[in-house]
Amino acid sequence: MAARGFTLVELLVAMALLAILATLAAPGFGEYLRNCRRAVTVNALSHAVHAARTLAAARGHPVRLCTSTGSNACNATRDWSASLLIEPDAPDGAEVDRSSLRVIQLAAERSRQTVRSNRDYFRFTPLVSSATTGTITVCDDRGSRAARAVIVSRTGRPRISDRDASGHALVCP
Repeated sequence: MAARGFTLVELLVAMALLAILATLAAPGFGEYLRNCRRAVTVNALSHAVHAARTLAAARGHPVRLCTSTGSNACNATRDWSASLLIEPDAPDGAEVDRSSLRVIQLAAERSRQTVRSNRDYFRFTPLVSSATTGTITVCDDRGSRAARAVIVSRTGRPRISDRDASGHALVCP
């Protein structure tokens, strides 16, 4: 009766081929993961813009979308890598109704992304459908070639692009 199974040489050849295939696939998989992480961040930003615009229309009062570091208050910064905050836009000196705050977490810091905006905040007003125009740019370790932007139009609608609002290439810090 003949012995069944693989010889040591056959197993070593199979393992070598597997190692070669894994080595070839790893860079492509890393690129795929970075693309997925960027898409998650860009989609969260787009969702936040939609949510702020919808909240302004539903409540009949202006709403602000800004960045926050967990203090439930807007930060006057153009670094949007932390969490996002949607809050009613109270007139100067008036108290903000804290019961209607919405916080949206971004995973940008954990995925080594930078999220920058050309605005400290975006303001959405009801009835006239107007908003602060601006661009939020998402960059990662690949630089400007892989950057994506969420561009907020005058009506408050977001669009996702690999160019800025003027059609120029995005610039990462």
